[in-house]
Amino acid sequence: MKHRLAFILAAAVLPLPALAQQAPATAPAESAPWPEAWFEIFKLAPGKQEEFVRLIAQADEVAAAGGQPPIQMFFHENGADFDVILYKPVTGAIPTPEQAAAMERKHKELGIPSGPAYFVNIRKLVAEHTDSKTYGPLSAATWLARLDTWRAENPPRKPAGK
Repeated sequence: MKHRLAFILAAAVLPLPALAQQAPATAPAESAPWPEAWFEIFKLAPGKQEEFVRLIAQADEVAAAGGQPPIQMFFHENGADFDVILYKPVTGAIPTPEQAAAMERKHKELGIPSGPAYFVNIRKLVAEHTDSKTYGPLSAATWLARLDTWRAENPPRKPAGK
């Protein structure tokens, strides 16, 4: 997925605040769908870190205009070769028409590029990007309980002819 730039930060600067919602505080029931989240990992172009973070700050302004939470960012300190990780829990929440309109107004007010112009603009800031859709946050116990339930409901098949 390296160098894949499909929808980079689309959720950050376009009116898609559901991706930036907070994750549930409690573990899901065994039969409930697991929480999902996207992690976007960026290695930024040299000298473009501040500009990238300012773009995220603008996205947070757009989200706030619609009553949505900010994007959660993690900054590299040591270890792996990345600059910033964005954490975006998936909630399925859809903004009301009023929230969407407020976000669109703020988006235009800030002059944030959209469509092809957004892609060209963001590409100047990013050296490498990868993203992954995940389940979580989950505890080990929650994950194992789901696995054990599945195994109990799906016992191994007996070999044919025995």
